[in-house]
Amino acid sequence: MVYDTHKIMKKILFIEDEAALQKTLGDALAAEGFKVIAALDGEVGLRLAWSESPDLILLDLILPKIHGLDVLRKLKENPATRDLPIIILTNLEEAKEVETALALGATTYLVKTSQELKDIIEKTKKILGNAP
Repeated sequence: MVYDTHKIMKKILFIEDEAALQKTLGDALAAEGFKVIAALDGEVGLRLAWSESPDLILLDLILPKIHGLDVLRKLKENPATRDLPIIILTNLEEAKEVETALALGATTYLVKTSQELKDIIEKTKKILGNAP
């Protein structure tokens, strides 16, 4: 019996309107073996979540067109994306946002200013089972 030892690359959708962070974290994730799909606003992010079938979504809350919490709500209402792990990655630190995001089904909530790039990558890997 022959086994294909080539791993299937895990796909991450990164919905973030800050282009510099989008590129920096996107490049770092790609260097770790992930395929990164980028969206700069909530509307495009939703469309890509439904068309690209990512394995995980990194989601900012302050986004143009559709707010991140509304994106999260729509993803969790749709049977095709309901079970996707979603990491909120934002600068909003208020308990209200954290509670709302977790109540809507976010996997975890990370505040950008208190996370290093390597920490975000490690948390992403852990949620995906350590495999790109």
